[in-house]
Amino acid sequence: MPADRENRTTHFGFRQVPETEKVGLVADVFRSVAEKYDLMNDLMSLGLHRFWKQFTVQQSGVREGHRVLDVAGGTGDLAKLFAPRVGAKGSVVIADINNSMLDVGRRRLVDRGFVRNLHWVQADAEALPFADNYFDCVSIGFGLRNVTHMDRALSAMIRVLKPGGRVLVLEFSRPTLAGLGKVYDAYSFGVLPLIGRVVAKDEASYRYLAESIRRHPDQRALAGMLEAAGFERVKCFNLSGGIVALHKAFKF
Repeated sequence: MPADRENRTTHFGFRQVPETEKVGLVADVFRSVAEKYDLMNDLMSLGLHRFWKQFTVQQSGVREGHRVLDVAGGTGDLAKLFAPRVGAKGSVVIADINNSMLDVGRRRLVDRGFVRNLHWVQADAEALPFADNYFDCVSIGFGLRNVTHMDRALSAMIRVLKPGGRVLVLEFSRPTLAGLGKVYDAYSFGVLPLIGRVVAKDEASYRYLAESIRRHPDQRALAGMLEAAGFERVKCFNLSGGIVALHKAFKF
């Protein structure tokens, strides 16, 4: 490995770590929280994450027969909403680098009867193992901020997307309502780690998740990254006062 690559650092929450270590550190976080991930999402967002994901799928334009790739698909919340839309002739691929999240998601979705058009693939968002121009829609929900090189992940997504297809990036962002930022900070760094400690028995992982949100690019910066990757007609929807933003863009 070249010496300059060995010396590169990136952020892991508020810490700087060697680039080569971030994937493993993030994997440890999600391996730890996998079994409680869905419950924690409900508790942390007061159930609002369901609305954010439903809105995302509504913006997808996905219809019967389409192929959908959900990157960092985890336990399959977005995938199970896409599945009825693509129907038996379509397919939804859930790709995630973390096998623990995939195992939990596969088990829960199979138990609920979601088997016919769902597929699970362990894959790195920066090096997606799919053919060029293959998917009608690519989504990533609350996963982009955990990727070491977001530009590489966006480049991989546009490569596998068909011309005319769209990408949907749902992610925590910057509050746009006056005064909401202070309340959100108090909740993120006071309440979230406490919920993590009590419910998931893992305060540190949820403190990292709160920190990673603050290090993620804001709405305008992420729109610029999508354009730099080659996406066009980038549009941003602020949800819940900008706490979450959905970026939608197209490949032409």
